[in-house]
Amino acid sequence: MRIGIDIGGTKIEALALDDQGHERLRRRVAMPRGDYPGTLVAIVELVGHFERELAERCSVGVGHPGVTSPATGTIKNSNSTCLNGQRFAEDLERVLARPVRLANDANCFAVSEATDGAAAGLSIVFGVILGTGVGGGLVVEGRALVGANAIAGEWGHVPLPRMADEERPWPVCDCGRVGCLEAFLSGPGLARDHLRVSGKTLSAIEIAAAAEVGDAEAKATLERHAERLARALAMVINIVDPHAIVLGGGLSHLRSLYTRVPELWVPHVFSDRIDTKLLEPRFGDSSGVRGAAWLWTPEAGSLGPAGSAASPAGLG
Repeated sequence: MRIGIDIGGTKIEALALDDQGHERLRRRVAMPRGDYPGTLVAIVELVGHFERELAERCSVGVGHPGVTSPATGTIKNSNSTCLNGQRFAEDLERVLARPVRLANDANCFAVSEATDGAAAGLSIVFGVILGTGVGGGLVVEGRALVGANAIAGEWGHVPLPRMADEERPWPVCDCGRVGCLEAFLSGPGLARDHLRVSGKTLSAIEIAAAAEVGDAEAKATLERHAERLARALAMVINIVDPHAIVLGGGLSHLRSLYTRVPELWVPHVFSDRIDTKLLEPRFGDSSGVRGAAWLWTPEAGSLGPAGSAASPAGLG
């Protein structure tokens, strides 16, 4: 039995899977925001509750925003800022009294969809998170690619390729850089672009709803977003040539993306034909927590720095 833990900005979700991938238990609790010791306690309580219900000791995998730095062993780049600078892997293993596997939450999403989700059976899968932020995870033969700096797949903080003059001034990203994909392609980025062009303040959900009833400005905003997403994904295809790209996060519910983006990425991909599939997630919002549980399958370890807590022995 495998327990997956998914740490979000407002909640911690836990799920137990059996060997066949069947869900046995699920539970959510509020994230103790800004409280690192409280986060550890919440995870311990969730694992204890599950093990009492299941009457067995389980493996534990944890998906979290940010990554474990190979240089320091501490968390970096997390928007759950109480984790940054902490030896999260070591602390979890101490309080749970067992080995724990950690991975970036976008990597967990990609592992889930590559294991038994929309891209099951495909060799190279890129998982994309389009929500409040923008993230990505790359899975090769069932295992998440971590990389020398533990940032493989972190495409949200690279510049939008082939920016046009009308896209200036480049928006400032929450990371402090300008022109990041996250600043253009996230839900808040979509809303900012709509305000910039139309002068109207609408959320991403409201823009999508307005487009559904024929609002021309909203439809134009979604078309700009799709074209930018196509440019960004074409860059990924040109570099890693995935068999499938799976979209996750709130904006993955925009059904038009799955037909429009493959049409728009054609002139940017360096190939005579494009066989990469753009797919909806099979498990939706549950993919992250499922992927955390799947970190303990033999095939789903992480390909990264040797000896990191995210990597099973021998896969560094």
